[in-house]
Amino acid sequence: MGGASSVGSDPDALAPDVFEHVVDVSHLRKRYRDVDAVRDVSFTVRRGEIFGLLGPNGAGKTTTVECLQGLRKPDGGEVNVLGFDPRSQGAAMRRRVGSQLQEAALPDHIKVWEALELFSTLMRTGTDWRILMDQWGLSPQRNVRFHNLSGGQRQRLFVALALVNGPEVVFLDEMTTGLDPAARRTAWELIRAIRDGGATVVLVTHFMDEAERLCDRLAVVEAGRVVAVSSPQELIATHAGGVHVVFTCPECDLSWLERTPGVLSVRVRGSRVEVDGEGPVLVRVAHDLVEHGLEPADLHLEEPRLEDAYLHLTGHIIKE
Repeated sequence: MGGASSVGSDPDALAPDVFEHVVDVSHLRKRYRDVDAVRDVSFTVRRGEIFGLLGPNGAGKTTTVECLQGLRKPDGGEVNVLGFDPRSQGAAMRRRVGSQLQEAALPDHIKVWEALELFSTLMRTGTDWRILMDQWGLSPQRNVRFHNLSGGQRQRLFVALALVNGPEVVFLDEMTTGLDPAARRTAWELIRAIRDGGATVVLVTHFMDEAERLCDRLAVVEAGRVVAVSSPQELIATHAGGVHVVFTCPECDLSWLERTPGVLSVRVRGSRVEVDGEGPVLVRVAHDLVEHGLEPADLHLEEPRLEDAYLHLTGHIIKE
């Protein structure tokens, strides 16, 4: 396993400060009774990047990050975070990582400042929670109780709590689930700000647009296994190649279109027609459409997206 190793037998021993890989996972496995939640997961996370775990609910993403944080004991494989083995050195490791869990919640009546002060006291850190409160735009809500915060304000608070110990690695598990579009965009800004502030981010998500826009690299997780690891751009180039021609044509018989040179497949979804092809397929499709008396005004090329690569890798799309 490359990049880092365990640091002796003392659970509280400090790890070296510099690793090319701040997270190293090799053949991780976790089983719950008759269910293999994590079958064979391997990946590395580089210092200073946003690394995504992308897959549907039940793919094993949350179980994986819980094993990384020492919250669950793996049944097999090797896990290393900042040079620590989470199984035997979890307490020491957690002093240097931050976490926003999928089921994160606080008591309804706790105030923003009380939560931050409490976490700061528990972490025994020198970080001034008042600075974090200001940095994450929570000062106006200082005395607001948790149950009165909006979804976006709660996410800001969870991020501030995850950062109260000045972590080197931050785990964010489905941070934007349930947020409206505006709050999701705000959350994306927060995630970038965490990375820009010097921390490494491990982001669990099932949102394609989120993974494509935020992640420097990501692992596609399917049924407890990693099926690909790369940057979103490289995944798209490798697994979603070709040209996508799109147009609308209500109630059209397009059975002939697959015989057009360069056309690889034709999908009809209601009135929307999607053509996968290669070479100058747009010109050829346009020509044949005109030849058949069809002139769709919205005929255009669509750039391949991460969803196309995911579909090619797994055979299905994620239902959000």
